[in-house]
Amino acid sequence: MLSSPRFTMRRRALAAAGTAAALALTLAACGSSSDSSSMPGMDHGSKSSAASSPSATASMGDMPGMDHMAAGNGLSDTQDGYRLTSSDQSLPAGKQAAYRFTVTGPDGKPVTGFAADQTKRMHFYAIRSDLTGFQHIHPTMAADGTWSADLASLTPGSWRMFASFTPDNGAQKGKDFVLSRTVTVPGRATKTPLPAAAGSTEVDGYTVTVKGELMAGMAHPLTVSVAKDGKPVTDLQLYLDTYAHLTAFHEGDAAFAHLHPTTKVDGDHGGPDLSFHAELPTAGNWRLFLQFQTGGKLHTAALTLRVG
Repeated sequence: MLSSPRFTMRRRALAAAGTAAALALTLAACGSSSDSSSMPGMDHGSKSSAASSPSATASMGDMPGMDHMAAGNGLSDTQDGYRLTSSDQSLPAGKQAAYRFTVTGPDGKPVTGFAADQTKRMHFYAIRSDLTGFQHIHPTMAADGTWSADLASLTPGSWRMFASFTPDNGAQKGKDFVLSRTVTVPGRATKTPLPAAAGSTEVDGYTVTVKGELMAGMAHPLTVSVAKDGKPVTDLQLYLDTYAHLTAFHEGDAAFAHLHPTTKVDGDHGGPDLSFHAELPTAGNWRLFLQFQTGGKLHTAALTLRVG
């Protein structure tokens, strides 16, 4: 029996509608299933999604800005068998004092072979718990591996002493280390509130401006500009083989970070704009200390930077 063209078209439309309804019911059932994570594109809110798995987390190092994560925050006196040791548990207040320390290797013996980093074999930093009293020193080492850092006058309170170095031999040759210990300066300690986050600060007649939106644990560019009397400064002299040295300490625990300069050194005078590779591991307020030199004088500018 032959069907009319009109009847045939109506039958095809009804079949198509039935198929669509069946498909909709199937999708609805899948969406309510507890195994929705097995469907492509359905696992974005699942705790077991690939993005949160250990293997996926490790692979994030392939993303731009994720392959230079800081190895540590300097808040330990040991790392990979290296140890910062010192018999100095306290230092006097109000006068110069020497802090003596030794770095021992995995074999327990004092390390005497260090590679130069920005022209120095050892960078030593002292910072009070409220992030005041910053000192950056290049200590001297005796033949037996004992270092001596000559500190300027210290105020009463708890201080953290950081040693930044790179072994020149052994299994960890060429690896950067930052180790620290605390010392107490006796006397009545008065805490200084951390200044509010700001984009610029003044020091010795210079205006230092910092630009960059930083996120914790990710590498970002940071630009520092130096001006004087409203005019760009172009006579920055070399200091530690670069035009400026930048370190940062985290509010609360005094965690350490060194922001590496990326501005190419071209001649004896630089400025006004300097670029840095900034990677601060923890959110919160960081106190930045920028050191630069003009006319043979070293200047230290400090400002607070908020990291999201």
